[in-house]
Amino acid sequence: MDRIHVRGGARLKGEIPISGAKNAAVALVAVCLLTEETLCFTNVPAVRDIFVMFDLLRHLGVEVEWTPSPGVGQGGKLKLSAKQIASTTAPYEIVSKMRASFLVLGPLLARTGHAKVSLPGGDAIGARPVNYHLQALDALGAKTELIEGYIVADAPDGLRGAQIDFPFASVGATEHAMMAAVLAKGQTVITNAALEPEIDDIGQCLIAMGAKISGLGTPRIVIDGVEKLHGAEHPVLPDRIEAGTFAIATAMAGGEVELIGARENMLSALIDLLRQTGVDVKATNRGIAVHRNGANLKSVDATTEVFPGYPTDLQAQFMALMTIADGTSQIKETIFESRFMQVPELVRMGADIKTSGDTATVTGVKTLKGAPVQATDLRAGVSLILAGLIAEGETIVNRVYHVDRGFERLEEKLSRVGADIERQKT
Repeated sequence: MDRIHVRGGARLKGEIPISGAKNAAVALVAVCLLTEETLCFTNVPAVRDIFVMFDLLRHLGVEVEWTPSPGVGQGGKLKLSAKQIASTTAPYEIVSKMRASFLVLGPLLARTGHAKVSLPGGDAIGARPVNYHLQALDALGAKTELIEGYIVADAPDGLRGAQIDFPFASVGATEHAMMAAVLAKGQTVITNAALEPEIDDIGQCLIAMGAKISGLGTPRIVIDGVEKLHGAEHPVLPDRIEAGTFAIATAMAGGEVELIGARENMLSALIDLLRQTGVDVKATNRGIAVHRNGANLKSVDATTEVFPGYPTDLQAQFMALMTIADGTSQIKETIFESRFMQVPELVRMGADIKTSGDTATVTGVKTLKGAPVQATDLRAGVSLILAGLIAEGETIVNRVYHVDRGFERLEEKLSRVGADIERQKT
């Protein structure tokens, strides 16, 4: 099992290429199930979650042709061909490894009229029920039931257009509703749709395949069903969470780093907070440049919200930043329960953090101390690596397979801009 060693104190300088978005790619690859023709993707990140999806797609009968990127952050190429569906069952052994694999349910149902998919797994960050997903499929005319840990869905006469009103702007449920509705008979209207950039990316891919979708980027998405979709080529958008993580890394360690491919409009909430802490952030013609000259950081409160608010997937990283800021900050997590799992490990490194319900109170300290720690989930794990960048001595982050779920060659990207970091086998 790999672990990452970080020796703190190095300033960062240079450029980091931003990989394709993991959160978009794991949903995008499920789209291939909607067509008999070949679907091609570029800028696909080489992360563990993507490879779990490859295993699942192969089980379902999809031909997967993966070409890794020749360099760091350039993105791999992917060809998917679901000419024939060999199985409509997504087994527990695969789905339990990664929550987004549950998204094959809608495309399988829309294409074949039947699907049997295990309830999902993923990070242990609190209850994340799939009821909104199932309510959307039920509205489209499917019959769904839970049988021995599997969702069994049937629509023998096909899906039909419907009004889908989400009580919460769920990203996964919005993606699921869109993928199912594109082949439904008639018109589907989704209200309170999620606004995250990954939704737009999936919508653009579906449109390239012949889907009729309007309203992307708004809370009201209208889909007019078509009889069939065709093949297409689609580039995965840059990963805003990876870009935000490296922006926070630069703010913590100091220095100047340009994030190549990062998009300012996808990170406005983080950029606003970083500027309040005293960090200089500006857009460039290649991405975003982040600079801190060594001046003390100021404490800033943060509350996670749905897009365009501050993303929950950057909450742990921002908490790591606040551990060394002057003053006291409060970080409120409104999206997921139990997502302060990084706190005990940061405290082991000398951080002053107290939690109460959905709020963490962070009082900045002069310095953190290196220590052996362990990743409990993807975002918590990367926050510990960031803490190691500024801690005195050596930090050893164990169970980094969690981090590998969503970051492509993280230690290599950081070492190229000056971080003293390496991966070791145990």
